[in-house]
Amino acid sequence: MQAHERMVHSGDAQLATVASGKPQKGTILMAMGATASMLWWPDPLIEGLVDGGYQVIRFDHRDTGRSTTKPRGEISYDLDDLAGDLMAILDAYGASQAHLVGMSLGGYLAQINSLRHPERVLSLTLIASEPFGISYEAEGIGDDFMAHFGTMASLDWADSDAVAAFLLRIAELSSGTRGPFDRRAALDRIEGELSRTSSMQSAFNHSMMAGSIDLHQTASDLHCPVLVIHGSDDPIISVNAAHKSAQVVSRSELMILEGVGHELLVQDAPVIAQRILTHCSAHPPK
Repeated sequence: MQAHERMVHSGDAQLATVASGKPQKGTILMAMGATASMLWWPDPLIEGLVDGGYQVIRFDHRDTGRSTTKPRGEISYDLDDLAGDLMAILDAYGASQAHLVGMSLGGYLAQINSLRHPERVLSLTLIASEPFGISYEAEGIGDDFMAHFGTMASLDWADSDAVAAFLLRIAELSSGTRGPFDRRAALDRIEGELSRTSSMQSAFNHSMMAGSIDLHQTASDLHCPVLVIHGSDDPIISVNAAHKSAQVVSRSELMILEGVGHELLVQDAPVIAQRILTHCSAHPPK
């Protein structure tokens, strides 16, 4: 699978992007969640979408990977800027329309763009995400997660082994209950993350974002087709969010991954890719 890296200018940031495949059937833009770079997308998922005939674009959010990274606490962007990054990337690649696939925060950003720019969004796939502007019965982040995040204040960010152990525990807590935690795969991804960023600590600037979105619409106003994918055991965003999205979005499909937490498992990549391909192919570029 050939992939080409390209830096894209958006506001005062440079965004690291990678495009794989050719847009024979169109373009799919993948937006990952908070604090996570493009490495969190499983390679088999990307390969499956590319094999289906799509150009697949991934990118590093600001303060992650090879994108513009500033020291911890020096945050110069808000949620509105991150949403605008998606359109800046599509513009840079000359994609007037695209399918948006977003996980967690990325799904939130994808909804914002679908509401603001409905003419440019062919379909949405929301993975482990919340319905924009809609309340639901949330269970809250688990106590284990909160206790672990509480150790961040004393973490020595200059100690790469300590940082890797901290991130590994997050991955373990996110993994769900389906099977044994794949420690080796998680460590490989974490090592990749640490090798691609000048400051892993800066990724947590996302938790300090301010600003609000000036929209008088919610997920119930989404008119494009929406595929909702969610793990039944998600400890960060309750599966109730997925059921609520499917309830309020008129053109929606729901796919629950039993025993899965707040992550994408490599073994699920083929079936997820096929479901996304079916969803996208039913709504080709106009």
